[in-house]
Amino acid sequence: MLETGLFELNAVAAISAHRSFRAAATELGISPSALSHAIAGLEKRLGVRLINRTTRSVSLSQAGERFLARVSPALREIAGAMEDVNAFRATPTGTLRINFKERAGHLILRPVVAKYLRLYPDMQVELTVEGRPIDIVAEGFDAGIRLAESVPQDMVAVPCGPDSRFIVVGAPGYFKRKSVPRSPADLLAHECIRRRMPGGKLYRWEFEKRGEEMALDVPGRLTLDNDGLMIEAALEGLGLAFVSDWWVADQLAAGSLQAVLEDWTPPFPGLCLYYPGHRHMTAGLRAFVDLIREERKSAVAVKTSAKSGRERAAPAGTGR
Repeated sequence: MLETGLFELNAVAAISAHRSFRAAATELGISPSALSHAIAGLEKRLGVRLINRTTRSVSLSQAGERFLARVSPALREIAGAMEDVNAFRATPTGTLRINFKERAGHLILRPVVAKYLRLYPDMQVELTVEGRPIDIVAEGFDAGIRLAESVPQDMVAVPCGPDSRFIVVGAPGYFKRKSVPRSPADLLAHECIRRRMPGGKLYRWEFEKRGEEMALDVPGRLTLDNDGLMIEAALEGLGLAFVSDWWVADQLAAGSLQAVLEDWTPPFPGLCLYYPGHRHMTAGLRAFVDLIREERKSAVAVKTSAKSGRERAAPAGTGR
């Protein structure tokens, strides 16, 4: 009878998810050479090649695909059983892997992740920045963070930030040379910093006001695919940028950037944490979701209290 350990089975699953021995080894906490020896030993015992390796790529063989399809349900059951036992601990333990766009990490790191690590000292958190949309399950992540409109429909979404909106911004120096646009159509006479989407297409700036919708292919000599670079270019006075308001909150407050056409850019649902509802929810992820909900509830309460205070302080006859 062949003796194959749980480690080797998880190793095959990790290699399949990452398509890389180095990345899989990092996840498993061993060296790439140790992982390679473990797979070689498993293949020798089975008498078949499970992993196709070249200098450029790593993939499962046909036998490897069939093997993983058969053992994956068992691996999930074992992981679920271990999590069930983990629930009897005073605090969760393990690693929580979350994928997100760059700015999302800055928004949740201080209020949520820092508090989470203090509350659960046996948990580790791995945050990975990824600009392109990915399959978080296939890539081995527990959860992702994206704008609500970008969350796949088969995922459970938990709001983790306030409503957002895209706004047109420019530097004060730019507006000394160019007039302030009063309608989206005025942008056709401006220098705009265009956005290249991950799929390669140029983004058409979208506007809406009182039911009227408009999408413009704006002119501009500079095209970028990174929000941070767009903001730097706008700060340099190279043109107008169309970015999320939470990217430029500090610059707007400092006066280094000025927002225009604000009545044409209504808010929309902001960031959401999302995870697969069909998969067993680990104790670590459950604790993280609960913390996000608590933080959002507190933020809404503070905002509501501040608004009520302003309304009580408003003088009579102001219409507020």
